Amino acid sequence: MPHWSDKLFTGLAWFVGLCVPAVVLILVGFLVSRGARTLGAGLFFGEAPWWSAILGQQPVFDGLWPALVGTLLLVIGSSLIAIPLGVASGVYLAEYGGGRWSQVFSICSDMLASVPSIIMGLFGFGLILLLRKTLLPDGNTCLLLSMVCLALLVLPYLIRTTETALNGLPEHVRLAGPTLGLTTWQSIWHVHVPGASRGILSGVILAVARAAEDTAVILLTGVVANAGIPGSLTDNFEAIPFEIFYLAAEHRTPAELDRAFGAALVLLALTATLFIIASWMQRNLKRRWAG
Repeated sequence: MPHWSDKLFTGLAWFVGLCVPAVVLILVGFLVSRGARTLGAGLFFGEAPWWSAILGQQPVFDGLWPALVGTLLLVIGSSLIAIPLGVASGVYLAEYGGGRWSQVFSICSDMLASVPSIIMGLFGFGLILLLRKTLLPDGNTCLLLSMVCLALLVLPYLIRTTETALNGLPEHVRLAGPTLGLTTWQSIWHVHVPGASRGILSGVILAVARAAEDTAVILLTGVVANAGIPGSLTDNFEAIPFEIFYLAAEHRTPAELDRAFGAALVLLALTATLFIIASWMQRNLKRRWAG
C-alpha cells in the first residue's frame, strides 16, 4: 500500500501540473474576450486598402501592419546576428573548451544572461550617444541598433542550449566520427551537430520568441509610435510589443484599448506559430536521425 505521504505528493504534483494549463487557458480566454472583436483587416490596415498597404503605396496610421513588419524585420535581423555567433560559441565550449579562456568565456556568457533587458536597452542608448560624439555625428537610434542589442540579449540562451545539447550526446555518437576516420571538425559538422540539432533548435526558437516579445530594449533603441515601415536599417520602426504598451498606456477610447488586446492576440499567435513550427521540425529531425 502506498504511504499517505506518497499520495499527498502525487496529488500535489497533479494539482500543480493542472494549474499551468488552467492559467494559460484563463489568460488566453481573457485576451480573446477582449480582443476577438477587433480581429480583421481593420486591425492590421485601419482605413487603408489592404493591398495598397502591403505594397507600400499607402501608409497605415491606425493599424498593426507597420508594427508587424517591424517585428518581423527585428526578429530576422537579430536572429541573423545571434544564431551563428551563439551556435558557434556553444560548439566551441562543448568541443574545444576546458582551458582557462574557456572558463572566462563561460563566466562572461553567464553574466550576459543575467543582464536585464532594460539594462541592455540603456547600453544601446548610451552606445549611440557615444558614437554621436565620436564616429557618427548624425547617428541616432534605429532598427539596426535594436537588432544588435536584442542579439546580445538572446545570445547567452543560444550558447547554453547549444553547449548542453552537444554535451548530452551519447558516447557511441561521439565515437562514430573517429571510427569512420573523420577529423575533429568533420565529426562536429557531420555527426555531433546533427545529433544535437533538436536541442539547438529549441534554443533557437526560444531566442527568436524572446526577441519577438521584448519591449524594454527596443523602447530605448529605435521604436517610435507611427513611424511606419522602415525604409532602411537606420530608420525608426514600429513593433507589436511597443504597440501593445503604447495603446494600453495612452489609449483615449475603449476601442483603442480593445485594439491593444487584439495586438496581444496577434503577438501570442505569432509566438505560438514559432513553437508549432519548432515542434514540427524537431519531430522531422528525430525521425531523420532515427532513420
